[in-house]
Amino acid sequence: MESALLALVREAVLLALLVSAPPLLAALAVGVVTGVLQAATQVQEQSVAVVPRLAAVLIALGASGPWIGARLVRFAARCLELLPQVST
Repeated sequence: MESALLALVREAVLLALLVSAPPLLAALAVGVVTGVLQAATQVQEQSVAVVPRLAAVLIALGASGPWIGARLVRFAARCLELLPQVST
């Protein structure tokens, strides 16, 4: 039983990393591009850096939302399948 729970925790951590990757990578890519553009143009306005990053994260979440939801539903179903075994 402990090995099943340990595998479930391992899968939960990997799932958290996997589903957080699309918005984080979008924010990283847009942050690098806006940082380079701000350095090149010497415009140091904070909203120039934040607004495109926020838009990229929202677009990434919108695009990858169904995939993220499907992964989370599969994981939740697996957790519910193991529940009777854990309660005994």
